[in-house]
Amino acid sequence: MEWTVHGRRAIYESSWISLDLVDVELPDGSRFEQHVVRMARPVAAVVVLDERDRVLLMWRHRHVTDTWGWEIPAGRIEEGETPEEAAVREAEEETGWRPGPPRLLVVSQPSSGSVDSRHHIFRADGAEHIGPPTDITEAERIAWVPLSEVRGLITEGKIVNGPTLIGLLHVLSDPGRTARPPGVPD
Repeated sequence: MEWTVHGRRAIYESSWISLDLVDVELPDGSRFEQHVVRMARPVAAVVVLDERDRVLLMWRHRHVTDTWGWEIPAGRIEEGETPEEAAVREAEEETGWRPGPPRLLVVSQPSSGSVDSRHHIFRADGAEHIGPPTDITEAERIAWVPLSEVRGLITEGKIVNGPTLIGLLHVLSDPGRTARPPGVPD
């Protein structure tokens, strides 16, 4: 059943985010205002795998939830940039590794009931180390973590970030998930 939107009132807007009150009507005729958060730009994220069946992860703190956890490289898609270009740029800036060509795994809306935030999640097989990260504020630690350890890290609550979970679980559910060297077809 589809809800009807009668209008929107902006509460806050910036170049990063907006908070709206949306006047909605349910199919049963009930009507109310719902808070809706809209991200100004979509996000690109990338699961980078190496030939040893390891994934490139960053150990980082998130001040919003005051938690630490492992995450894949991710960030906003800038003006004029494709999602693929953004995924590669974010990996390079945040980790110092240039991923192989990205392949789209999924486009998700991790919390579509109240947040409009589109995430393009890619997989890249192989990476070249190009130097230290240029964005030194993103991660305390960068590591190649064996995929065989990922389910345990999720169970322990050390991987909770939405795009990271979606990307890693997508890769883990692929029976042919082992990374392929660049140039080797799927």
